[in-house]
Amino acid sequence: MASKTIVHIEQDRFHINGEVTCAGCEVNGRSIEGLLLNSRMVQGIFDDLNPQTRARWDYPDGPWDPQRNTREFIQAMPTWWEHGLDAFTINLQGGSPMGYSREQPWHNSSFDEKGGLRPAYLERLGRILDRADELGMVVILGYFYFGQDHRLEDEHAVRRAAENATEWLLDRGDRHVLIEIGNEVDCPRYTHELIRPQRGHELMRQVAEHSAGRVDTAAGRLLVGNSFCGGNLLTDNIIEASDFLLLHGNGVEEPDRIRDMVDQTRRSAPYRGQPILFNEDDHFDFDKPDNNMLAALSHGAGWGYFDWRFPGEGFDEGYQSVPVNWGISSQRKRGFFSLLKRINPRD
Repeated sequence: MASKTIVHIEQDRFHINGEVTCAGCEVNGRSIEGLLLNSRMVQGIFDDLNPQTRARWDYPDGPWDPQRNTREFIQAMPTWWEHGLDAFTINLQGGSPMGYSREQPWHNSSFDEKGGLRPAYLERLGRILDRADELGMVVILGYFYFGQDHRLEDEHAVRRAAENATEWLLDRGDRHVLIEIGNEVDCPRYTHELIRPQRGHELMRQVAEHSAGRVDTAAGRLLVGNSFCGGNLLTDNIIEASDFLLLHGNGVEEPDRIRDMVDQTRRSAPYRGQPILFNEDDHFDFDKPDNNMLAALSHGAGWGYFDWRFPGEGFDEGYQSVPVNWGISSQRKRGFFSLLKRINPRD
């Protein structure tokens, strides 16, 4: 059955179930209607298939358990929504479970080496998508990640993985999912050139064409985008193939640079009015009058919170570091969600 929650784009504004997002909301006197307020929650279906590294992710009170991880993720989702969160990013190949890491020996991929889908991962993802549908939340689903794309044996496997994931979503009838083909595809650590910027538009078009006419929405297909590393601007071929434009704020220390990134993106030659949103930024300062989040929103771009466990911090910190406490369990998390609730209050 088709999902009851539908995301669509009108001009440069997101709508959920026919209603513009953030209706009536303002930041610094500017309307933020149509922006997508989101958070990076990529480890919701995490597992580690490498027995040599699996014990790294043990909970303080017991061994690592992917079912527990997904169950606690789902239990936390209503609270996120109540605080004003409209969307979250989750990835089929996760992200670094250390937050940031140079080497990534763990094995976390929803795809096998030939691009087939792993049923256990998809079962967990399906439960998350179903709960998001019930809550009226949008899911930004990432296909590939530079720490794990080498698990796919060749370019044919990459194409098959994208096709299989897309077909799985179509079979489910999901209409509340946006596709992020790859997380930070300009990262030189990607193995497959097909995912990287020079050819990334090929996979974007593959997903768009494969889903064309098969989704009961205004676009009639899945909507696609791609992201680059923090502070970097999308290339023209990626902008041209995108339905929405994903920016990252990692490494961007000054809010003025966030505003500048939005302005430069809008001035790019192939820009045709797509909505712009950051779906990864690890800068906080939520109690200050200017920060990366407020800079993006007041400049007409959505913003996404990325929180990881800093060295020496405990289980309650961070949403990317595994094992994850999916609750609003730390000062940083409370800072984000408190500001979010003021900006996008629920009726």
